[in-house]
Amino acid sequence: MTTSSILGQFDLCADKAEFPDLANGYYYPVDARIHLFGDSTRWAVVAELLGYSPRSGNLIDVVHCLGNCLPHGEPGFSDFLARVDNMEEIGPDVAEVYAGGVPVVVRGTALTVDAAAGTPLQDVFRLLAPANTGLLLADETELRAGIPTDLPELLRLDEWNQPEDFCDVMPSEHETFQVIAEVLDSGDLARYRPTLPANTHWSHWPDAGTL
Repeated sequence: MTTSSILGQFDLCADKAEFPDLANGYYYPVDARIHLFGDSTRWAVVAELLGYSPRSGNLIDVVHCLGNCLPHGEPGFSDFLARVDNMEEIGPDVAEVYAGGVPVVVRGTALTVDAAAGTPLQDVFRLLAPANTGLLLADETELRAGIPTDLPELLRLDEWNQPEDFCDVMPSEHETFQVIAEVLDSGDLARYRPTLPANTHWSHWPDAGTL
C-alpha cells in the first residue's frame, strides 16, 4: 500500500468513467460524501453521489467503492440505491416536475417539502437534502456492503474540491485526491490539509444531469 498505488487505482477508475464524477450527465447532483477507511495494510474509499436520475425515475445514491481489499467486485461503481418510495405520487407524469401537496416518502418516512406544484424534481430533492442526509445517504449497512466490515473509518468528507473534467485532470494530478491518498497510506489525518475551496455543492455543477 503506497500513495502512488492508491492514486494509480483512482486513475484507472477515472479512465473507465467509474470514478466519482459530479459532472455526470445522467443525474442532477443533490448531495455528496466520501468515506475513507484503512488500517496498516488495507485501504478503501466509499464515495456517494446522490442525484436525481430522470432515466431511472428516482433519486439515486450512486455508491462507488475503491480499495485494495474489496471482498467482491472490481473498484468502481458498487451500488445504485433508489431512495424515494412514492415517485408515482410526487411526479406522476413525464414532465419530471413535482405534483404538489404530496410528501416525499424516503425509506418509509414521509418528508414534507416546501415546494409548489410544477417545481422540477431535482429542486425538490435539493430542498430536502440539508435536513435529511441521514435518510438520503448511506446507512452503516449500505456503507459497508462493499468493503470489509471490520475496516476502521478514518475520515468522512462532506465537501471537497473536485476537478471539472477528468479528461483534463486525472485524480492523481489533483490536490484533493493526492492528500486523500496520503491519508490512506499513512493513516495520519493531519495529512488532509487541502488548500482549494470546496465545490461539491450542486450549484457548482449546472450542466450535470442534462445529457
